[in-house]
Amino acid sequence: MTETNTLACQLKKHFGFDKFKGNQEAIIQNLLDGKDTFVLMPTGGGKSLCYQLPSLLLDGTAIVISPLIALMKNQVDAMRNFSEEEGVAHFINSSLSKSAIDQVKSDILTGKTKLLYVAPESLTKEENVDFLRDVHISFYAVDEAHCISEWGHDFRPEYRRIRPIINKIGKAPLIALTATATLKVQHDIQKSLGMIDAKVFKSSFNRPNLYYEVRPKTNNIDRDIIKFIKNNPYKSGIIYCLSRKKVEELTEILQANGINARAYHAGMDSPTRTANQDDFLMEKTDVIVATIAFGMGIDKPDVRYVIHYDIPKSLEGYYQETGRSGRDGGEGICITFYTNKDLQKLEKFMQGKPVAEQEIGKQLLLETAAYAESSICRRKLLLHYFGEEYTEENCGSCDNCLNPKKQVEAKELLCTVIEAIIAVKENFKSDYIIDILLGNETSVVQAHLHEDLEVFGSGMGEKDKIWNVVIRQALIAGYLSKDVENYGTLKVTDAGRKFLEEPQSFKITEDNNYEEIEEEAPTRSGGSCAVDPILYAMLKDLRKRLSKKLEVPPYVIFQDPSLEAMATIYPVTLEELQNIPGVGAGKAKRYGTEFCKLIKTHCEENEIDRPEDLRVRTVANKSKLKVSIIQAIDRKVALDDIAVSKGIEFGELLDEIEAIMYSGTKLNIDYFLNEIMDEDHLLDIYGYFKESTTDSVDDALEELGTDFSEDEIRLVRIKFISEMAN
Repeated sequence: MTETNTLACQLKKHFGFDKFKGNQEAIIQNLLDGKDTFVLMPTGGGKSLCYQLPSLLLDGTAIVISPLIALMKNQVDAMRNFSEEEGVAHFINSSLSKSAIDQVKSDILTGKTKLLYVAPESLTKEENVDFLRDVHISFYAVDEAHCISEWGHDFRPEYRRIRPIINKIGKAPLIALTATATLKVQHDIQKSLGMIDAKVFKSSFNRPNLYYEVRPKTNNIDRDIIKFIKNNPYKSGIIYCLSRKKVEELTEILQANGINARAYHAGMDSPTRTANQDDFLMEKTDVIVATIAFGMGIDKPDVRYVIHYDIPKSLEGYYQETGRSGRDGGEGICITFYTNKDLQKLEKFMQGKPVAEQEIGKQLLLETAAYAESSICRRKLLLHYFGEEYTEENCGSCDNCLNPKKQVEAKELLCTVIEAIIAVKENFKSDYIIDILLGNETSVVQAHLHEDLEVFGSGMGEKDKIWNVVIRQALIAGYLSKDVENYGTLKVTDAGRKFLEEPQSFKITEDNNYEEIEEEAPTRSGGSCAVDPILYAMLKDLRKRLSKKLEVPPYVIFQDPSLEAMATIYPVTLEELQNIPGVGAGKAKRYGTEFCKLIKTHCEENEIDRPEDLRVRTVANKSKLKVSIIQAIDRKVALDDIAVSKGIEFGELLDEIEAIMYSGTKLNIDYFLNEIMDEDHLLDIYGYFKESTTDSVDDALEELGTDFSEDEIRLVRIKFISEMAN
């Protein structure tokens, strides 16, 4: 058996996957060969597996340095669910008691523990350093490695101490992993960790299943967010705000509007914060409103949308946070609300900081503003920021590509920009170049005597906004480049010099104006769905019951794609279950019996044939109308709209709903009743049925009088029987 086949077999055995994603296999092999490894892989690309699988295959214990307690607990729980050995993974941090730490150390010394998660602060404690010196360490893994760099979006000074501590404990191969890093940040990480010669594995930053949209931030933002959430019921979502105060305010507004939301920020007491996070992971709450303190590495695969109430401080932060949606490859909608006033606030926050830090912060804000205001493909802009070229003309999954703007010729404008950059010897940033073009005699321009240059004022016929667009799109086209080391000074590339000699067509798209635009762009959704929706719903329900019973998040048991495959292939034995993606032997043995039993019963009751090729069956025609009505009510579609969409009268729809309700299915139509009926009116009818010995509509009409219609009584009767009998 070849080395490759051996690794693939180990992957199947331990994690239940048939094949590796992207660079995973090459990364793992490099680490198994004892070489330092640098991994740049977007969120959802499978970074964790790159150190989890090698830890199981190598002798000794792997040390994973991780920034957040929540992330450690999350990953340890996941590893234990892949293995039959509880002690396979542990963490050491400030949340553990002395006896718990003693148990961890015992499991490490007896060889049970293959993965030990530690925070940088815990790693530096003398007692932990002394203990780890006596442990056989297979390798070190530095997760969320961008925390090392001041140019990163989440700089943590304690990360700078990792290399000296590793040297104290004892050398071993090192793997550093991050989901977001520009070339500058990457170099910073490698230099700080002493791994300049490490082999670098860079995966594409493109997340095809994510939809990107920037909306104008108006006074109606709260209404817009509520409307969006109510149009996406029962879906997990994260809303990011910059301030703790806004997190608290927005959470209260959402709750007051019937949305199951929780708050999360660093100022909350630890038990409440942890409980709110766990409620989100366990699907007891749908929405988390949070500061950026929430979510780093939180391994919840089915977050369906990420909303930014405020524009983030950097594009790296934006990419990291939006990347928490659609990690399972399904639908991921990323909506950001933007106004230039927010950037002005962020700039004020930076005052008082060291000058170098202010320069870095301003540069990052400019990149964010450029992204938000641009009307070219957002995917192209994002990927360019991370040093990747996106060649498609229209990605089909961002607001700008779904609503393309007219392009205008800018050949002469680009020549003017290139001439100005060369004239100032390529030593200045874009805002200075624009001052030169517009003839602005600023103190800095005068200090350099640049008001005497021939190019000074050569662009006075255009607004500064147009020059911003030309420079930005010339950077993407490769005619200009930015010197990151010097805070973004503009350079002319070889292609740019050639363009100046032989100009050709160069078209630009004017920026969006987010102070004026009010209309909303249409959103696009993605994601797959199971062939048998009834079985899929039943499997999700079983998973939720098990998650409550076992006190683990639902996705730890099986992820959505695994349930979709079960509702397509109908496995009825543990052996067949292991053919499902994401179901290894450990998971099948631990959770599989009840799922197989449910699937078998469903197949028998619905007479679904299961030939050896596992042919797929769809839902029987006779139940399609009822199923679609139930699904529409679950999505809170207005009942009169359901009737219109099905081509039936409202009374006929009530007949169908009553049949569903009387068969024992609980239906919640409160959303519709609250919209069309006065509360006192509703309570009078409900009270009547509570006291009555019959559910006859005629009797109710006679008793209640002419103030009540037949439809109203039938609707409240559905509510009453659903709540009291089902």
